[in-house]
Amino acid sequence: MTAPIRPSRPRQPEEPARQESLRTLNLEMVFRHILAAGQPISRTELATVTGLTRPTIGRIVEELLAGQLITETGIARDGRAGRPRVGLTMSRTGPAGLGLDIRADGLAACIVDLTGNVRHLAFEPAAYTDGNAAAVLADVARMAHTAVDAAAVDHLTVVTATLAVPGPVHAGVVRTAPGLGWRDVDAGAMVRRFTRHLNLPVAVDNEANLAALGELYASENTLDSFVYVSGGLGIGAGIVLDGRLMRGARGWSGELGHVTVHPDGKPCPCGSRGCLHTYASLEAILSANPVPEGTSPDGAIVARAEAGDPATLAALDTAGTALGVALSDMVNILDIDTVLLGGSFSLLSSWLAANARTEIDQRVLTAAWAPVIIRPALLGPDAAVIGAALTSIDQIRQHPIAWLAQQPPGPIAGGHQTPSMTGV
Repeated sequence: MTAPIRPSRPRQPEEPARQESLRTLNLEMVFRHILAAGQPISRTELATVTGLTRPTIGRIVEELLAGQLITETGIARDGRAGRPRVGLTMSRTGPAGLGLDIRADGLAACIVDLTGNVRHLAFEPAAYTDGNAAAVLADVARMAHTAVDAAAVDHLTVVTATLAVPGPVHAGVVRTAPGLGWRDVDAGAMVRRFTRHLNLPVAVDNEANLAALGELYASENTLDSFVYVSGGLGIGAGIVLDGRLMRGARGWSGELGHVTVHPDGKPCPCGSRGCLHTYASLEAILSANPVPEGTSPDGAIVARAEAGDPATLAALDTAGTALGVALSDMVNILDIDTVLLGGSFSLLSSWLAANARTEIDQRVLTAAWAPVIIRPALLGPDAAVIGAALTSIDQIRQHPIAWLAQQPPGPIAGGHQTPSMTGV
């Protein structure tokens, strides 16, 4: 990936702080101005835009440089006469975020640096259908070890990891993930135990939410409100309104797969009937002709559809129609103007979008005046793992003082001895 993905929307520039936390607030203000600049910015420019004195700027910059949060690079062209000024920009060494993802066809791991660039992206095909959470999470931990080693080679230190899972999560516990056969699995604790010598904090979140954040960051603020639909082991939705992820009262919003599309329809693994999951999940699309063990489900569907297999094309038509019915309710309620098809659906969008659009055009009250855009997600199947990595590094971007407070004197070397970020 050549262009950096912005892990957060920088806050609006603040006025200089005049209270007890002066040092912290001013340091974070300067750091955010460097982050928001998008190009090298000089110490003189920082003094001008922040209102801080040159000596104060100098002290803060030296602290940020020592902590490997920023680096001196090139020349800052600020339009002033006189000697060219040294520019300051985000560092490509130092802290990094690790994302991990459990997909329909395997596992993924991703490292993102402070600039938002993806530095490591790995995928390992696998199929997990027996409900053995320990086996899955042991493999996740192994990929985490490999990713941390890759980060160390690039002089990066992984600060924390975020695991994307296909189901609702509370305090690191996956309450239910029907596609994995999980119920009340403490995934965070298990991954931390498998990676204990890395001293690596591990957060767990719903994969559709993380993918939506990844798409929000990747759009570089061109998308403000949208629904990200993740198709894979289940069907989830990440809902972004006015640039913010909508999680709901308990963080469990977006269970699109269990929206009823046929009240008297097929039984669903959740215990209800007629859920979208029973018509549009990969399992439903493949029900007439399952793939051999070890074969990628979405890859098999694409190959069969491209070959004109009648059963597969009929299943995709049914899936697209059911998806459009479910999305129509969401659009009518939330007034969303963009739907991103992600996860495995990003690969199947050519066959799903037309029927989904037909249903939306018929069922959405305002469709005649405000057409809804339906398109594949920018990051494709990697959206969740990239979003997870960006979420991890975003802790440092929002609160750099927490990283600086735990750094030893002198240069920082990348490696396994990651400082604890508990409470950040």
